[in-house]
Order: sequence, then C-alpha cells, then structure tokens
Amino acid sequence: MIPDRIIEQGTLTSAGGRTSVEVRIPWYRALPASCIAGAALTVDGVAAPAESLRWEMNGRTFAFDEMPGELDEWWFPVDSAVLSGDIDIAPGSTHTVAVDLSLYIPYIIIGDAEVLRIEEHAEKTMEVAA
Repeated sequence: MIPDRIIEQGTLTSAGGRTSVEVRIPWYRALPASCIAGAALTVDGVAAPAESLRWEMNGRTFAFDEMPGELDEWWFPVDSAVLSGDIDIAPGSTHTVAVDLSLYIPYIIIGDAEVLRIEEHAEKTMEVAA
C-alpha cells in the first residue's frame, strides 16, 4: 500500500557479518506482531538466509517462527522496526537494499475465515551508516 516508505533511508548498518535496516509498516493502521507473516532482506542481490532473519520492535527481538502467537507487541505506523540477517557487507560502501514484507490484515475478511494478506516489496540504494 505504501511501498516507497518501507525502507528508512540512511539506516543500513552492518557489523560482525550481520546487516540490518529499519523498516516502516506499509499500512495505515497498527498491527500486532502476530500479523507479520514474514520478511526477506537482500543486499546487492544476496539474500539473507531465512533462518538468520530477526525482527526487532519495541525493544524486543523475534525470529519469525516466534511471532504468530505474539499479541502483546504492536507495530505502529509512526515506529520503525529493524529487520536483520546474516549478510556481510563493507562499511562505508553503497548498496542496493531490498525488503519484502508479508502482512495479514486481520479486520479485512476476504473469504470463509480468511483475512487479507498483503505482499509488499521495496528497494533503495544507500550507504552503510557508521
């Protein structure tokens, strides 16, 4: 819905073989962590292994398999979350960063007990922040 705002410009960081970027919700209302169905992080065409991906919001870090039952943490449109994964990139260099997000929208029913699932993709070129 709002893919051009998913990746926060200037937030690409890398340390110890792990790369992270801040992301914003591509929706106009808050969603609980249980509605974040998945994400992918790619830098210069190299994808972070799915098992290495972590999602941080509200000071807590989650693996994606921990999120389906998480109803106490909410992602708000004014807050950034941090998506990180195992990708080793050089500091001070410029990279093309891509983020894929998959979200459930629990209050939009599209079928028999099925809710809307949106898939969003964003890509930006940015320098690794110090």
